[in-house]
Amino acid sequence: MSHDTWLHRSVRASVRPLIDTPVTPNHITTARLVTGLAAAALFALDSQYWAAAMFLLSMLLDRADGELARASGKSTARGHQYDLVTDTLCNALAFVGIGISLRHGVFGAAAIPMGIVAGAAIICILWWVTRIEQRHGRRAGELRALPRFDPDDVMIVIPAAALLDCMAPLLAAAAVGAPLFAWAAYQFHWRGLLDEKPDLP
Repeated sequence: MSHDTWLHRSVRASVRPLIDTPVTPNHITTARLVTGLAAAALFALDSQYWAAAMFLLSMLLDRADGELARASGKSTARGHQYDLVTDTLCNALAFVGIGISLRHGVFGAAAIPMGIVAGAAIICILWWVTRIEQRHGRRAGELRALPRFDPDDVMIVIPAAALLDCMAPLLAAAAVGAPLFAWAAYQFHWRGLLDEKPDLP
């Protein structure tokens, strides 16, 4: 995972004043969770523009908690796990909310299970990453990132699609693409790590 993406850089200056304050990375992660859940609810209520703004704020808070953890030396294993679970819930529930909002559209009632399928694939990814980290240590399950871009940055398509009124194509792509990505990542990266013997302490 890259910690020097454009999104990380965009929040770096804003967390520096927090380094010597009582604010912890977990506080920011909690704000990320609250805003992410709010975004999912707004998507479900078909308030897609407000949802897009809230989801983007949630993404920025996700980068901010890591930036604060690294800058202040307050990084912990428990905080890392909290961050992973929070990211998964926010991203998965966003797709569920999108599915609910599109139930009266072109996909009809099928939109809801489509959102659930996309969300479930994201949860499966967390489960595999967690198992790998239990066996091989923290961050062992992370996928290689491109310069200035992290795989999780692809979630920026959610607010972009909302602003462009392209939610139906996004849901269709996620319902197919998220499970395929989870399967491919498992087959070609995580499966080997899961089959390896655990690293000795």
